[in-house]
Amino acid sequence: MPVTLEGSCRCGAIRFSLNSHTPHPYQRCYCTICRKTAGGGGYAINIMGRADSLKVRGKPAIYRAEICDDSGGNCETSSGRRHFCPHCASAVWMADPSWPDLVHPFASAIDTDLPVPPSRVHLMLRYKASWVEPHIGPEDAQFEEYPELSIEDWHRRHGLWID
Repeated sequence: MPVTLEGSCRCGAIRFSLNSHTPHPYQRCYCTICRKTAGGGGYAINIMGRADSLKVRGKPAIYRAEICDDSGGNCETSSGRRHFCPHCASAVWMADPSWPDLVHPFASAIDTDLPVPPSRVHLMLRYKASWVEPHIGPEDAQFEEYPELSIEDWHRRHGLWID
């Protein structure tokens, strides 16, 4: 049975809950979108939950980022919708219609105690800020862009998937 996660923004105007099979906050994303909209330490951590279980109190605002190539000349609007509080600007979750069954809450918005992951994945390292010195453990994986395993696959490989 999946675990129920409770979350909120800083001011409490947005509160939410959802069920998750994958509650370990193991991914640290250093992309410019994550670190600038929901960062902390130069990265943000997304986890994964079931969209059909999402319950929300309050009305979040939505931001859709522009994604540009390295030259900055070719840009497109991301299909991902980053939900945040319109009062305190806390990032609460990301959802993308490309994966309608999933919601990706930011670990920083989760109020439920989360399990400590046995290792971490550092992704999008090519986009990290110059001042960031990632703390990479001996079992951690590093990727210049996307990791090879999805959040589900990582949890299953490590025996951490919650049925």
